[in-house]
Amino acid sequence: MNYCVGIDLGGTNIVAGVVNKDGTILEKASCKTNLPREAADIAADMAKVTREAVKNAGLTMEDISWVGVGCPGTVNQDTGVIEYANNLQFYDVPLRDMLKNDLGKDVFMDNDANAAAYGEFVAGAAKGSNTAVAITLGTGVGGGIIIDGKIYSGMNFAGAELGHNVLVMDGRPCTCGRNGCLEAYASATALINLTREAMEENKQSKMWEMVDGDLGKVSGRTAFEAMRAGDQTGKDVVALYTKYLATGVTNIINTFQPDVLCIGGGISKEGETLLAPLREIVSKEVYSRFSKKQTKIVEATLGNDAGVIGAAMLGAMER
Repeated sequence: MNYCVGIDLGGTNIVAGVVNKDGTILEKASCKTNLPREAADIAADMAKVTREAVKNAGLTMEDISWVGVGCPGTVNQDTGVIEYANNLQFYDVPLRDMLKNDLGKDVFMDNDANAAAYGEFVAGAAKGSNTAVAITLGTGVGGGIIIDGKIYSGMNFAGAELGHNVLVMDGRPCTCGRNGCLEAYASATALINLTREAMEENKQSKMWEMVDGDLGKVSGRTAFEAMRAGDQTGKDVVALYTKYLATGVTNIINTFQPDVLCIGGGISKEGETLLAPLREIVSKEVYSRFSKKQTKIVEATLGNDAGVIGAAMLGAMER
C-alpha cells in the first residue's frame, strides 16, 4: 500500500482522511452527518468526502489501495453489515457494499472505538506494544482491545464494551439497560452528574460561582478547575471520580494485562492531574502489583484523528 482512506462515521460528523503507510494523515475532508436520515444518503456523503480528501491530497482514487471505515454499533466484519447502531438508527445496513459499489475500492470496517484503539496502536500512544487497551471517556466509555497486533471483537463483533462492565452492583442506571456500569461512573457524563450532586449538597462551593449558579453550565472540567482553585468540594469530586475510574482500569488490567492502557476523550486532557493519582491507586490494587512488569497507563495522543488512522489501517491488518 502507498495510500488508503480512513472514514470516521460519527453521529455529528463524517470525516475522511488520506493516510500513508506510516499512519500519517495527509489531508482530510468532512461534512455533517445530519441525523436522522436514510443510510443510503449517509453512504453517499461518505463517498463524497472520501473523494474530496483524495483530491485535497493531490491524488486520484487510482492511488488509493482501499478504504476503511470506523462506525458506531455492532459491525460484522465478515459481511460488511452494520447490524445495529442506535445513534444512527441503522439496522442491518450493508454499508460495505454500498461504499464499494460507489468508490470501486475494497472496504474494511470495524466499530469506531476499535478503530480508534487500533489508531493509537499503529501510530499513537500504544505504538510499539504487542497488546493494548484503549478507553475513551466521553459521553459514554468506549473501549478497544488489541491482542497480538489484532483487534479483538469477539465471536459476534460486539466485544470490547468495557464501559458496560458493572462497577457497582445495583448502582446508577446506565443507558445500556443495566445498573452500575463503569460508564455510569467514569464517563464525562458521570463526572458532570457527580459534580452537580456535590454542588447540591454543598451550596458554599466555589463551583456555584464558576457556573454562574446554573447547574446546566457544569462540564467535565468544572470539578478539576475548582480543585485547582482550592475548593474542597471540587477536590472531593475529583478524588471520587478518579477512584471510580481507577477501579474500572484495575479490572481491565487484571483481565488483559496489556503492555499499554491508553485513555482518551475529553477528560483525558487533564493529563497528569488525572493520570498520576489514577496510577497510584491502580498500583496498589492491581493483582499483578508484585510483578516486575506493569501496564503503562498513558494519555491517548491522536485525539479525533485516532479513528481515521485506525480505520485507514484496517486493510493492513491480517484477520
